[in-house]
Amino acid sequence: MKVTIGFAAALIVSAACGALGVLAAQQAMQTQRFPLLENDDVKVWRSLVMPNSPLTMHRHEHPRVIIPLVGGTMKIVESTGASEEHHWEAGKAYWLTTSAPGTMHADVNAGDKPIEVMVVELEHEK
Repeated sequence: MKVTIGFAAALIVSAACGALGVLAAQQAMQTQRFPLLENDDVKVWRSLVMPNSPLTMHRHEHPRVIIPLVGGTMKIVESTGASEEHHWEAGKAYWLTTSAPGTMHADVNAGDKPIEVMVVELEHEK
């Protein structure tokens, strides 16, 4: 009887740990933004954009450089419904301008694999 109760307890603990591991893996594989540096001159962050998991609507008040760590095709969807696609190759740098006044957009990974980018946003314009 003691062996059976001990075995059952071990199975429950194992299942709970497995469920927590799956939850942690799912959270790690969600679209996320990771802030890396922010001061008066620049903001730097890393974004992971999963397929079918767009970033929420947002805008950029300043121009920025995108450096894909893992490239892919990103669809930029404006709040008006207009959209454009950008194909980003890993290791290259891309210049994106300030968002047009009064607009918002969502970044949608148009592929079937995660896209990971470093973003360097300038806080001052010349």
